[in-house]
Amino acid sequence: MKLLSWNVNGLRACLNKGFEEFFQKEKADIFCLQETKLQEGQVDLKPEGYESYWNYADKKGYSGTAVFTKSKPLKVEYGMGLDEHDREGRLITLEFDEFSLVNVYTPNSQKELARLDYRMKWEEDFKAHLKRLEEKKPVIVCGDLNVAHREIDLKNPKTNRKNAGFSDQEREKFANLLDAGFVDTFRHFYPDVTGAYTWWSYMFNARKNNAGWRIDYFLISEALKPNAKDALIYADVMGSDHCPVGLLIN
Repeated sequence: MKLLSWNVNGLRACLNKGFEEFFQKEKADIFCLQETKLQEGQVDLKPEGYESYWNYADKKGYSGTAVFTKSKPLKVEYGMGLDEHDREGRLITLEFDEFSLVNVYTPNSQKELARLDYRMKWEEDFKAHLKRLEEKKPVIVCGDLNVAHREIDLKNPKTNRKNAGFSDQEREKFANLLDAGFVDTFRHFYPDVTGAYTWWSYMFNARKNNAGWRIDYFLISEALKPNAKDALIYADVMGSDHCPVGLLIN
């Protein structure tokens, strides 16, 4: 199976920058999107051969997730079932025969960590959601987790130490997820690779200079580790300030 994930930073804009060509070329079995920034009916995107599922934020032009899948899921859930988290369209969970898939767009802690307290609550509830799913079958998590885990995962760790996405608190919560039995697939296959990023600021020629962050992930339950074949970063695919990431798994 090939699974892809992409924070498109506004799907309507990305559709004008080669999104459909990439989608059709890759022929993924499951394709997950984050930050669609849509309300229902604003795009007519129904790829042939795919079931599609959308979660929209209450606030217009904000957040949002979507999943396209060739195989119809047994069950689809939107959000965590917690009102404080479920108004921003950040989560879609699909149950298949052999695993559950979670597509997530984790809240950003924002400038000066203004939303860090909320982010910490989200992290605890998100981990609990994953562990509940895992009681039934293994879990694949993909999306923009809005954290660079280790210093190797961003170009300028020292100057970003207290910034959103690289605060000690966010990194600790990510480490807690790994300690809870989830595997960062890219680091499983490429433990020491440097310069592997998935997001670049639009400022300061960051992408041209590869001054980026790796904040988009595929995590899998430990039980699925023998099935994983490769983790992919499509750093040369434009259309967003993020690039797509992928997982090949049997």
